[in-house]
Parts: sequence; C-alpha cells; structure tokens
Amino acid sequence: MKEVAKLMNYRSSVRVVDATLRDGGLVNNFYFTDEFVRDLYLANIKAGVDYMEFGYKASTEMFDTDKFGKWKFCRDEDIRSIVGENLTDLKIAVMADVGRCDYRNDIINSADSPIDLIRVATYINTIPAAVDMIENATAKGYETSCNIMAISNTQESDLKAALDILGQSPVDVFYIVDSYGALYPEQIARVADIFMEAAVKYNKKIGIHAHNNQQLAFANTIEAVGDGVDYLDATYSSMGRGAGNCAMELLLGFLKNPKYNLYPVLQFIDKHMNRLRKEGVVWGYDLQYLMTGLLNQHPRTAIQFTKDKRTDYTEFYKDIVVHD
Repeated sequence: MKEVAKLMNYRSSVRVVDATLRDGGLVNNFYFTDEFVRDLYLANIKAGVDYMEFGYKASTEMFDTDKFGKWKFCRDEDIRSIVGENLTDLKIAVMADVGRCDYRNDIINSADSPIDLIRVATYINTIPAAVDMIENATAKGYETSCNIMAISNTQESDLKAALDILGQSPVDVFYIVDSYGALYPEQIARVADIFMEAAVKYNKKIGIHAHNNQQLAFANTIEAVGDGVDYLDATYSSMGRGAGNCAMELLLGFLKNPKYNLYPVLQFIDKHMNRLRKEGVVWGYDLQYLMTGLLNQHPRTAIQFTKDKRTDYTEFYKDIVVHD
C-alpha cells in the first residue's frame, strides 16, 4: 500500500508533459488553428506545465503534407511562429517515431531550434534504431526520452534487456507507454518496479504515457507517481487517439505542488475543447475502446468503428474476439 504522504505531498522532481497537440492531433490529422495552439501554449505557461509536445517530426517523404496539418511535421519555423524565443520556463518537445522520420536532416542542432526535448518512440523490436536516434539528438544538444510503446504486449525478459540497452545510451528518460489502455494500476506498479530498477542502475528518470480505454489513464498515472515515476503525460480534456489519455485537469487537480494552477486549464477547455467537440471531432472512452483494451489489442479496429459511426457493439465484440 502506498504511503499517504506520497499522495498528500509532492516531489519537486515531477514534470508534467502536455501531449494535447501530438496525441490529440491523431484525432483530427493535426488540423489545429494557430489560435488554438497559441492559446494552449499560453495556458500551459500559466498552469505551470513543464513541457509542451507540439507534435511529430514526421518525414515529408513518407507522409503527404497535403493530408495533415503542420504539427505532423513540426518545422522549427512553425513552432517559432507560436513561441518566438520562448523566454519562459515551459520547454518544447516533439516526438520522433522510429522509421517514420528523417532525423538526421530534419532535426537540426538544438542551439538553432526552439525545441528542447526529442521524444523517441519505439517498439521493443526497434530499440537499436531508437538508440541511434537518441545518440544523434543528444549529440545535437537535446534532452531525450525513449517511449517504449505497447508495453502490455512485452515479455518481461525482453523489457529488461531493452532497458539495459537503453541504459547504456545517453537517453534522459525511460517512458512506460500503455498504448492499448490494457493495464491496471497493480500491473503499472510491477512495470514501474522494473523501470525503476533500471533507472537507479543507469541514473535515468522514468515517465508514463497512459491511454484511457478502461478509464484507468488517470488511475494508472497517479499509481506511477506513487511508484517514483516523475514525467507525467496528460492532455486537455483527455484528447488523444481513440479513448484518449490522462486528463490534464485531473492530473493538475491531483498534484499538490503549488507551482501548478488548474484554472488556466479550465479556461482553455471552456474556450476550445468544447468547440472542437461541437465541430465533430470525436475522442474519448466508449465501449469499442473498452473491448480492445480488455483484449490487449491495438485500438485501430475501434477507431474505424468510431469513424464508421457504428453502434453494433456486440457484433464488433464478436468480430474482434474471433480475430484476437
């Protein structure tokens, strides 16, 4: 059982990462207005959020720029148009997926970029490629994290081997990523123990990125805080792929550090998030996401179910059980 003090007090080492533009961009193909992005940036500053993830550094050779908004590609000049020189305490992050970005050319030296943190996303079988990306970003002067996706589908022995490889790299933060929203707090605690053991051995920090398929993203995130995890991902109104993520408003309401301020988050939600829903942008918990979470499946089938505006939940369940 967690010590009450761990829930009632705060650690100064905790960092809150806003992933609204990046994970939320998966819902609307990154078509956010500049007003939305600028207001989100200002809200994060006022709320005391530590990092704002602007989107992906995706390859323009692999992805059609006419089919996605600019935050799929996060050009430095586009970020600067929002943040200027960013003379604030808020740090800027982007995500770079293994195999989906031209990191050698598209990620320039940090001294010439508004970006502070490169978040490398990888599956367990592409860890060597992730290490190369991490080394490249570190050499260019960036902070780095490694987000190990689909952790619920990973064998413990493979995870420990991957963490040993990553531990010998210059990466700053190892990330637990419950991509399928399949894990429960008790499982998060066990996974966090494995990550923490490696973090102590290699002097790294640990982060968590949770999905809300079983309405446990917030519960899993605060479980992780109690287990010593410091980097906490959240999104405004839980906006993110499929069932969404840990809600920023829940997380800042929970954290006791007086540096965090909930009110600017509520103001932003009032102005922008309700408008997005009215415009027809759809995300958040629903039965189809529950089902893929329970079965520890990628939510792509549930996302398509949602796009097709289906409501035949039992037929969907039978279909994904048969093909599981």
